[in-house]
Amino acid sequence: MDTLSYKTVSANKATVNKEWVVVDAQNEVVGRLCARIAIVLRGKHKPDYTPHVDCGDNVIVINAEKIRFTGNKQAKKEYVRHTGYPGGQRFTTAENMLHRKPVAIVEIAVKGMLPKNKLGAALFRNLHVYAGNEHPHESQQPKAINLNIIK
Repeated sequence: MDTLSYKTVSANKATVNKEWVVVDAQNEVVGRLCARIAIVLRGKHKPDYTPHVDCGDNVIVINAEKIRFTGNKQAKKEYVRHTGYPGGQRFTTAENMLHRKPVAIVEIAVKGMLPKNKLGAALFRNLHVYAGNEHPHESQQPKAINLNIIK
């Protein structure tokens, strides 16, 4: 048997096939949706996945204001930020965040599921979240996907 036919193919920036996809977040659970978005951003759903290369797709998330939390998380979950000044730690609930900045809920959740390095920063730039039903990326001809089929 010829062992050369079993070479591992490693993707690089030139050989990666990146696509644009649209995800509708209406009535989706935050954590489950964002975990699947992180998989698509990373490229783990593709057969030519390479851990050190940005081989994922560009993801557009619409209807971020219609996302939902399970249980009592909408009232109890707290988001923490810091102003940069001494004693500047600020807290806000998920309910307040959903009214003020619904886009930030999805962005924070997905960012926490990506690698904490330069590759993770590059992958995060491929995420585009919008509160409404409209987005300015029609010229990229994104295709709608159902994230429930991705495990």
